[in-house]
Amino acid sequence: MTFFIVLFIVLMQFLWKYIDDLVGKGLEMKVLAELFFYAAVSLVPTALPLAILLASLMTFGNLGEKFELTAMKAAGVSLLRTMAPLIVFIGGVSVGAFFFQNEVLPRAQVKMWTLLFSMKQKSPELEIPEGVFYDQIPGFNLYVKHKDKDRAILHGLMIYDVRGGYEKSTVLVADSAKLAFTKGMKNLYLHLWRGEQFDNLSDQNTASQNVPFRRELFDEKEILIPFDANFNRLDEGGMRKQYVGKNIAELRHTIDSVQARVDSVGDVYSRYLRLRDYGGVRAEVDPETRKPKPYKAVAMPAVVPNIDTLMSALQPAKRSMIYAQAIRKAEAEQADCQFKAETMEDDRYSVRRHEIELMKKFTLSVACLIFFFIGAPLGAIIRKGGLGTPLVISVFLFIVYYIIDNTGYKMARDGHWVVWQGMWISTFVLTPLGIYVTWQAMNDSAVFNPDAYRNLLARMLGVRQSRKVEFKEVIINDISPARAEADVTGALDAAKALLALCPRPQLYFSYWLKGFPSLAIHNFGQRLDGLCEYLSDSRDKAVVNKLLDLPVTGSLWIYRPATRRWMGYAGMILFPIGIPLWLFGMYKQHSLIGELKTSETVLTAILGLLRKDQDMGNNPSGSPQPEVTDGPTA
Repeated sequence: MTFFIVLFIVLMQFLWKYIDDLVGKGLEMKVLAELFFYAAVSLVPTALPLAILLASLMTFGNLGEKFELTAMKAAGVSLLRTMAPLIVFIGGVSVGAFFFQNEVLPRAQVKMWTLLFSMKQKSPELEIPEGVFYDQIPGFNLYVKHKDKDRAILHGLMIYDVRGGYEKSTVLVADSAKLAFTKGMKNLYLHLWRGEQFDNLSDQNTASQNVPFRRELFDEKEILIPFDANFNRLDEGGMRKQYVGKNIAELRHTIDSVQARVDSVGDVYSRYLRLRDYGGVRAEVDPETRKPKPYKAVAMPAVVPNIDTLMSALQPAKRSMIYAQAIRKAEAEQADCQFKAETMEDDRYSVRRHEIELMKKFTLSVACLIFFFIGAPLGAIIRKGGLGTPLVISVFLFIVYYIIDNTGYKMARDGHWVVWQGMWISTFVLTPLGIYVTWQAMNDSAVFNPDAYRNLLARMLGVRQSRKVEFKEVIINDISPARAEADVTGALDAAKALLALCPRPQLYFSYWLKGFPSLAIHNFGQRLDGLCEYLSDSRDKAVVNKLLDLPVTGSLWIYRPATRRWMGYAGMILFPIGIPLWLFGMYKQHSLIGELKTSETVLTAILGLLRKDQDMGNNPSGSPQPEVTDGPTA
């Protein structure tokens, strides 16, 4: 399902890319259907990896969302064992993709590009508008003032024949005309009434500066305009010789033959450059090896003539002639070297394109395996099925793959990188990702759990969390009143001590150089958590409910961002960063002071409830005790 969805999407992208070459040509539906079929076959290498990634994400995401993977792991079946049947299946798909790339794709691409080039060369469908010039007929411009569609008559017709150039153009004007095609659909037939024709005779040799022309008046005239409206298919032989139409054996044969030609021509050019003379000095050739010997240093004369002095002694005309000859010779040498370099570069470019096509035969199969080993473990980790989250992740990963692969392809095509490096760089980048997510999924890692990152971000930003304590209907271990009172009293004293240390938010310099005591705040938060955990076993529901009012206090980095003095000075100096952090830190310090005051109030109330429960425990009836005396009561 995902394969055909992705294939449809990439096929629509192909359609929009070449829509201008297809619209307005009067092509038959069967021709368009044939083009789309071969285009769909040619786009399989693009759609298949993305389809495998999306399908594997959806499959294992559904299994994880419905806890079926959890049940398998609980039964002793590992994730790799669960993936084993699909690994075999994807292996078969990869092998089939290799043979598809080698056998089917070259034939499909030959037919697709042949059809596309044939469609580009087809003449557009004849649809002459009113009131504007129509230039879609090669060599002609037509203007029609009005069209009678019922009788197929054109009124106010002007025809400019510019096949011989604008200086030799022919202008034909008619009151009305009837347009039709000849039987073979290779010419336009025009039956004209009441008009005149002007012919430019500038090609005739005449001594006069005025250009003669010929004027012809007619009541009725018939003309033929060459216009082939048929769809003519090009020969597929030329496209088969291109790199897109060859299999592995043919690509290797072409690479070897062209590379041998490049090496041979390069040897000829280099030998010519080594053996030619420079300024009248020629290299000495070894008679045995027929190779040039290194140039030997020549002893310079005692007095070397100055070239400027020699040239200044010549007459200006002679000097200008020598300069002109030198420039012409340098330009000729430059043009010759550029021609040879372009000839060599064309052959090297052909070799690179064939090598790229050869590498593509293997990269598709490897990409299918890599995307499966990314999608399946990732789906098991995120545990989201359907088309929502898997589709977003698949598109994101495929965009990354496409950018890397396309960059490597262009760098290899232009010769900036070695071909195998450019074509395999996407594999080198994504293979570690596939190994990593597979390892994380097999070890039940929460590295891709969004809740874990959400909680981490909340802790970093200091998002306030609510205390979660539930009253227990069944209590196994009762609390000790004495210990409970002592723990609450200790926490209350710690809150008061922190309030004394942190009475108000700090100013800029104090904030960066001192900050709030992080260790004391951390210990106080741990103390509150332990107290709530212990008092949650209380049988007094009022005490448990009061625990819910205790804030969740923890030490944040923003309370004291500079743990070293040099970091504090750096934060003060970098005021564009330091001032916003200080303002945010002041806000968080103010919130901490409010939490400490709330903790003090709640702990005082809990302490009162505990003492009340202790008094009630000493007097279960709740009535006042009678006064005890030594004598009998009245």
